Amino acid sequence: MASQMKKTGIDFQQLGPDRVLNLVEKVLGVRCNNLFRTLNSYINRVFEIETVQKVRMVVKFYRPDRWSKNAILDEHKFLLDLVAQEIPVVAPLILVNGETIAESEHLLFSIFPKCGGRSVDEFNDDQWLQLGRLLGRVHKVGETAKAKHRIIMAPHHSTRKQLAYLLKSRCIPEDLKPPLEEAAQAIIADIQPLFAKAERIRIHGDCHFSNVIQRPGESFYLIDFDDMAMGPPVQDIWMLLPGDVDESFVQLDLFLEGYETFRPFDRRSLRLIEPLRAMRFIHYMAWCAHQVEGDGSTRAIDGFGSPEYWRREIDDLIDQRERIAESRLPSGNVL
Repeated sequence: MASQMKKTGIDFQQLGPDRVLNLVEKVLGVRCNNLFRTLNSYINRVFEIETVQKVRMVVKFYRPDRWSKNAILDEHKFLLDLVAQEIPVVAPLILVNGETIAESEHLLFSIFPKCGGRSVDEFNDDQWLQLGRLLGRVHKVGETAKAKHRIIMAPHHSTRKQLAYLLKSRCIPEDLKPPLEEAAQAIIADIQPLFAKAERIRIHGDCHFSNVIQRPGESFYLIDFDDMAMGPPVQDIWMLLPGDVDESFVQLDLFLEGYETFRPFDRRSLRLIEPLRAMRFIHYMAWCAHQVEGDGSTRAIDGFGSPEYWRREIDDLIDQRERIAESRLPSGNVL
């Protein structure tokens, strides 16, 4: 990976207006004006541009070695399938060659229509129903095909791979690798049986409130499918809840009422929420390590890699294992 990053890293970091606009004009067959704005992105290089007809677009250059072309195509296929069913997501534009991905000097990029909107910090009752209907429709489409080049969200699959990457990483002090491995492996062993019969479909994978935007006079839009995966549908639900399941009965009940308008929901899968939370702890550690080790300079979060950071993460895993052991399938009107 290091050699590939060395080969492409300079181009990736030095993308500028002339090169980006020329590439867009070539692959999309349009003329652009001089508008060029860099947009925030933790991983990719993303720019807002405009055609001479005043049509705004967003160009995304994918960070080298983060996703394979086939993995990106899995995401695009899912988005296009959703748009075909009139589900509010932002799908990539079709280029002049009939594809959704272009390549230039080892860099992959795609172009999307600009879709402005704002996130909602706290949903009202009607919005919980709307969210349920939206995710029910998304998952109804998600179950119609497989994403062969995306991770399978399960402890024995994605979580083991992420842990293996962490243990090889230079970000962790050697003396803290054994306790990290012990804490993570204990969780994996505990939760693996819970996933044995779990449903796995195409899901968003990172469905939190910042990835749900509202547009004036329109329904919610679901954005940022970068982390789409094959996983249990409940993964796209638990991060939207305002608290633990036992603190979110009202919101979850409304959500599921909307969801089941379009698709059945297996309430037994609610028991996967705390295991999925633990898996996300490990996923996020690995994500930060990938950013730092990918090119040696990308900043993850303050304090990442310090002994204090890893001791805190190990303690959190130990606490989360206890929380999983103490949790029970919730009862009440959501079941």
